Amino acid sequence: MEPTASRRRITIVDVARHARVSVTSVSKVLRNAYGASPEMQAKVRRAIDELGYRPHAGARALRGQTYTIGVMLPDIRNPFFPEILDGVTDSLEETDYQVFLGPGCNGEKAEARVTEAMIDRGMDGLILVAPVSSRAHLEHVATAVPTVVVGRHGSSPVYDTVTDDDVEGAALVVRHLAGLGHRRIAHIEHHETDPTRLAEMPNARRADGYRQAMRAHGLEEWIDVISTSYTQEGGHRAARELLARPVAARPTAVFAGADIAAMGVLDAVTEAGLSVPGDLSVAGYDNTTFAAFGPISLTSVDQAGQGMGRNAVRLLLERIADRGHPSTRVTLSPTLVPRRSTARPAE
Repeated sequence: MEPTASRRRITIVDVARHARVSVTSVSKVLRNAYGASPEMQAKVRRAIDELGYRPHAGARALRGQTYTIGVMLPDIRNPFFPEILDGVTDSLEETDYQVFLGPGCNGEKAEARVTEAMIDRGMDGLILVAPVSSRAHLEHVATAVPTVVVGRHGSSPVYDTVTDDDVEGAALVVRHLAGLGHRRIAHIEHHETDPTRLAEMPNARRADGYRQAMRAHGLEEWIDVISTSYTQEGGHRAARELLARPVAARPTAVFAGADIAAMGVLDAVTEAGLSVPGDLSVAGYDNTTFAAFGPISLTSVDQAGQGMGRNAVRLLLERIADRGHPSTRVTLSPTLVPRRSTARPAE
């Protein structure tokens, strides 16, 4: 039985006939190539919309471009990462590019599977958000396909980076809390398992920034770091450990290295029958959407997640256009957003 015309895949030939132009003209419009006048582009685009034409991905790949970009997210449950994704998708809205997501699951093996799969499927470029893979693997990926690494410090001649000044961000929190009169300020960090990448990871930079700021404010003897994870469970576990101490040894303020961990702290404080900020001031990092919710009102560091995504797209498109483009590092300046979760310590 022959397929009906309505079910047949629309081709570039159909578009050319409908627009009453040549196949070459349609091809030029699809490739944004030189020589297609505004009038020609309008006719072809109108025909494409009327027919519902969709370029065949395999055919595009044979021509050397698929107009797809892969984004690897380490943890889809962390509400900060969608902020970066919003910046990516907004920047690509007026282009032919489509974004595909892959979960890195905070592990080197999972990241390798995701990145290799994206390379195998001919994606034009990759944006890797806070990857934990070795520098060697990142450079292997970047030599195969244009790559931008987001949220990880360090530099490489083969990929571009977009980061936040995590040391300064931590200093902003300590300065704020010390200014309110806190001295016993604890920090919840994400435990780094691989010392070879310690200097590049944002969690380690934030912990270093916390220590440096505590010393700068004359609070060295109260440096107090709890190593767990940037998860709600990790923050909850760390807070329970802190609250299990004798009252005189408890901190009066906690700086969680990520908002998602701060949420776990808020849960633990409530479970203990205490209040924020009456018994414990709490600050986070990321300024995620829920930090501004009235019942939460979490003081947090804004590291401009959407700005990170927009910069990542800009750098990636430049590298796709010119593989020999010199590598670029973009470092964004954080700001502190004080809210009701921090106040002067109780007398």
